[in-house]
Amino acid sequence: MSVLDRSQSALVVVDVQEAFRGYETFAAVARRCSILLAAARLLNLQRVVTEQYPKGLGHTAAEVGIEDEVPVEKVAFSAARAEGFDLGGASEAIVCGIETHVCVSQTVLDLLGDGVAVYVPADAVGARHVIDHDRALARLERAGAVVTTVEATLFELLGSAAVPEFKALQGLII
Repeated sequence: MSVLDRSQSALVVVDVQEAFRGYETFAAVARRCSILLAAARLLNLQRVVTEQYPKGLGHTAAEVGIEDEVPVEKVAFSAARAEGFDLGGASEAIVCGIETHVCVSQTVLDLLGDGVAVYVPADAVGARHVIDHDRALARLERAGAVVTTVEATLFELLGSAAVPEFKALQGLII
């Protein structure tokens, strides 16, 4: 697997919803997802935001900062199986959200099965229990996903400090 190619990349934000607010990692994950979402807008990446059964789990947390993105409602755990899920032809996906071992994992595994290269920023996914988070990341890496970080992902998408978006993206993480 090579470095991310922003012309081939999409961002998938999985289920960062109100019902998960009580998780110890929620605030940090929501913040990291918001950084990725803002960067995806700056870089004009395809963006998919999902909500697992919003009638019961609530909508995407405000701090994620969705703007013109219309959440894809789902009941399947894998976002890739949801009606309306579309990577817009991207061959690479950056997947973030909640919960690492359920909806994030199933989404990643389905995307890998479809031949999509998948990057999972470990600091932008979370679960209620540390063991579920840690074991899921290990499993996803064994399955072929690249487990990385938000900052590494952003700089990989940029490729160079000479691109016009550099200062704006740098401002998101500093």
